[in-house]
Amino acid sequence: MGVTHRIDINAGPLAQQPEVGHNRWHENIRPVVHAKSGDRVTMQSRDAFDGQVTPQTTTEEVAKLDLGPVHPLTGPVAIEGAEEGDLLEVRVIDMVPASFGYTVQVPGFGFLADHFPTPHIVRWTIADGHAESADLPGVRISYHAHPGVIGLAPGRAMRERVFKRESDLVARGGFALLPDARGAVPGDPEIAGHALRTIAPNEVAGNIDIKQLTRGTTIYIPVSAPGGLFSIGDCHFAQGDSETCGTAIEMRAESTFEFHLHKGTAASKGIRSFYIARTGADAVPYQTAPGRFIGIPGMPITADGVNHFGDATMAAKNALLGMIEYIVREHGYTRQQAYAICSVAVDLKVSELVDVPNFIVTAFLPLEIFV
Repeated sequence: MGVTHRIDINAGPLAQQPEVGHNRWHENIRPVVHAKSGDRVTMQSRDAFDGQVTPQTTTEEVAKLDLGPVHPLTGPVAIEGAEEGDLLEVRVIDMVPASFGYTVQVPGFGFLADHFPTPHIVRWTIADGHAESADLPGVRISYHAHPGVIGLAPGRAMRERVFKRESDLVARGGFALLPDARGAVPGDPEIAGHALRTIAPNEVAGNIDIKQLTRGTTIYIPVSAPGGLFSIGDCHFAQGDSETCGTAIEMRAESTFEFHLHKGTAASKGIRSFYIARTGADAVPYQTAPGRFIGIPGMPITADGVNHFGDATMAAKNALLGMIEYIVREHGYTRQQAYAICSVAVDLKVSELVDVPNFIVTAFLPLEIFV
């Protein structure tokens, strides 16, 4: 193992300490740390909304949250000798959570936004490997920390390619957050006006929200920009598959990563996008579902009985809506409390994609969260 570096942050928002982070992706953002293959870096990170949510935040204030500062990232870390065509192996060594976390429902945002038009907040206390909240009495969520945003900067050619495909999507009537200098860190107009937003993931990772990327897991990312330029942010104490209401248990954190550079591997093996792996002998046995669970299947059939063909997105929404109904009916929570439970604890599994026209996605609720 090589040298261990540190990046510490203050208690304020990123704009007060721009020398240690950024909230846009661009290949010309100056590195905070220069590391070598084999080195480790311990990085403190801000929460996804850059400190706008506190233990005192009210439901009314959630509706006024500014999405411009999302997501504040710590970094970049430049890896010596990294260049396009290389593959960077990033091992997640540890993630230490803060003592406060939150789950918010922002109007207009989230997988079921059309069903939940009003704001909501769950404020979590994190201690002894669990998160609990007076806003969700009777629920205890176990530590399952992972980075929501983790990745490398795109090189110029890739950044321009991503911008074009997202612009084309918007032109066809789709939705994407295109470059926007408002609230950008760094504020240099040559960067801020062209940098990619952090909302969408891409081939060099980013906002991937993969709950299985916990300590002991490795992410492999093809290098696109000189130095690789690794950054981290948006850490989650725990999350259900789909992060359905738009947020997990969001928190500040201190994370440690170990880097190994594989020269030319991405180019020689044709690796065009990131992937994750857990291959150690201490890996837990494979399980398709929690030990004790309720599973609610969803199919592509509307509430008024219209059958759609092979629509897995509709099936997933129906599974989650069915799960929300179950939690309300059997556990006595409100619909918005149930929506939050789904976002932090319920997993979605693709059960089958072959039995046309009704593909099935199943929502799994682990019963051990109820105490």
